[in-house]
Amino acid sequence: MARRVVVVDGPSNLGLRPPEVGTVPGCYKLAGALRDQGFVRRIGAEDAGCVTPPRYDRGDWEPGDGVFNAAAIAEYSVRLADRLAPLIEDDSFVVLLGGECSNLLGPTLALKRRGRYGVVYLDGHSDYRTTGNSPYVGAAGGEALALVTGRGQDDLTDLEGQGPYVLDGDAALLGIREDDDYATDVEAAGIPVWSALTIAEDPVKAAEGVLRHVARDELDGYWVHLDVDILDAEVMPAVDSPDPGGIQHEHLRALLEPLLKAPTCRGVDIGIFDPDLDPDGRYAAALTDTLVAAING
Repeated sequence: MARRVVVVDGPSNLGLRPPEVGTVPGCYKLAGALRDQGFVRRIGAEDAGCVTPPRYDRGDWEPGDGVFNAAAIAEYSVRLADRLAPLIEDDSFVVLLGGECSNLLGPTLALKRRGRYGVVYLDGHSDYRTTGNSPYVGAAGGEALALVTGRGQDDLTDLEGQGPYVLDGDAALLGIREDDDYATDVEAAGIPVWSALTIAEDPVKAAEGVLRHVARDELDGYWVHLDVDILDAEVMPAVDSPDPGGIQHEHLRALLEPLLKAPTCRGVDIGIFDPDLDPDGRYAAALTDTLVAAING
């Protein structure tokens, strides 16, 4: 990649449910697992450090209380935006190693401070749960696309009075399964959707369609969000919600490469991979190979 590439660790697990009582989600170890595979060196990146998240503590949260860890997520998102802002200002290509999906609040806030940007949301799930389509909200990771487009509680959707961080018409959703609970709501909002099945049929064509949508003149650029559960559960079971019907590594590489090399792409965040579910490191190795190939083009 011709631009300076920088890597920032954003190891927040604040927006996921505990996998078991008395435990915390292991996705905060994602950055370490990819670094152990030589990720930073292999993409020729500079290391811009780590933004350390607050403690994971849901307290006595109960359904109906809103998003758990909301205050911590809000505080962390502002600090993450502050770290990313000068890198984006310097025209660096930023790789943010999460973490879970609510990490997207940080880069979208940083970009909204600058102008009007789109987001390409690559995920096996729509993450569009709101109190309007669900009995209650809770895990911000399952609401991240809704939150960045302004749907949800003000302490997360309107940080610094900047909400919504992304307009509906400036977002795109890719990779959801055919039975996604909220796909109809996403489409009704005017957000175009490419399902996993559509991507698998022709990932290059999908990427071309997305670029036509987010590389428009009225946008100052866009950010790519990658939840690795876009991959089929057979090749990526080390996530909190593995599902069949996803894409393969070769599809992901073919999809990512043109999206990341476009000059208006400002960066990518990568999340949800859980090294606790990958004891021998095989899935970290395969994921790193795919990401390195896509970024290096």
